[in-house]
Amino acid sequence: MQSQCPIGVFDSGVGGLTVWQEIRRQLPNESIVYFGDTARLPYGDRSPSEITAFVRQILRWFETRSIKMAIAACNTSSALALENVRQEFPFPILGIILPGARAAVRKGRRIGVIATTATIKSEAYLQAIHEIDPHVQVWQVACPDFVPLIEANRIDDPYTYKTAENYLQPLLNADIDTLIMGCTHYPHLAHIFREILPPHVQLVDPAKYLVTAAAQELDMLGQKNNLGHAPNLGFWVSGNPRQFAQLSKRWLDKEYRVGKVSFSTVKLLS
Repeated sequence: MQSQCPIGVFDSGVGGLTVWQEIRRQLPNESIVYFGDTARLPYGDRSPSEITAFVRQILRWFETRSIKMAIAACNTSSALALENVRQEFPFPILGIILPGARAAVRKGRRIGVIATTATIKSEAYLQAIHEIDPHVQVWQVACPDFVPLIEANRIDDPYTYKTAENYLQPLLNADIDTLIMGCTHYPHLAHIFREILPPHVQLVDPAKYLVTAAAQELDMLGQKNNLGHAPNLGFWVSGNPRQFAQLSKRWLDKEYRVGKVSFSTVKLLS
């Protein structure tokens, strides 16, 4: 039965575990195949053609795993690649930008967006927000250092706090009332953002709203797994499995075995 097939979730590294956690919370019966492209992170300074090629490889691998839905737990991939590849695959592919934008517009009128350099350059959040409500004001800040710091397990490093202060200062100057954490890695730093921002500023974690949208899509397609069997939870990376397993213990309920997927080198057309 297709309803018992897994959901495929992918990100450049551990950031997508925020989406994984939400799936476990909102859709506890669903099996999940998680893929972290750790050999090629960070995605934030990659070109659109590189990111599209990487995403296409990942989705083709997911196809061999008989998934019923793919979730891009990566804002950069959602912003730059999904529209180019959606029609190539037989399963629905959900991105994170629109659910996050909708949630932010419901919460505030002066919205800050922090994301990778590639996501900010794409203006995907700005465009999505203004399609919903053109009168909302938006300020964007690229935060290229966050993903490497999180992947290096430097979340509680004083340097990370200082880096966050520097990135958030322009948004504090703009008197934002809402902050979109526009990279799935960034909720791992939410406690730091909360210390720096005034109490009235609302944090938006797009992962929560993405999974709600996924649940609605599965319902509509009649593919939600309502059986009470224990779900299968698999983890795969393109880089070092042990490093990912050790880092991910901080956010998972236990240490899982992690497999490795080796992709051929992507050749890009000039």
